[in-house]
Amino acid sequence: MTDIAPQTRANARRLRAEMTPQERKLWMQLRDLNHRLGLHFRRQAPVGRFIADFVDFRRRLVIEVDGGLHGGPEDTARDAWFQGQGFTVLRVWNSDVDGNLEGVMQLVLDALEGGLE
Repeated sequence: MTDIAPQTRANARRLRAEMTPQERKLWMQLRDLNHRLGLHFRRQAPVGRFIADFVDFRRRLVIEVDGGLHGGPEDTARDAWFQGQGFTVLRVWNSDVDGNLEGVMQLVLDALEGGLE
């Protein structure tokens, strides 16, 4: 078993059921990449004491979709923790998912470049 706290698991399940419209939109695109490129993105996945919006553990990539309440010191500390665990963290704004999904997906593909086999 993993070191994920039961409360963190419960919170992740709740977040999967209550995804924002932007998270749902990005998830559809990431699922497509999973099928086409053999990736394995997971949504609202526990990673340590945190819950990543999207993560591909094999490629060590975390994608966070942020609204207006994000980007402060807590997110900076969270990003530092992920990076300390060997993850690359991409943060995208809700407005980018809504207005420039193609650009967001290009950012994801650029981050994955070299990790695809």
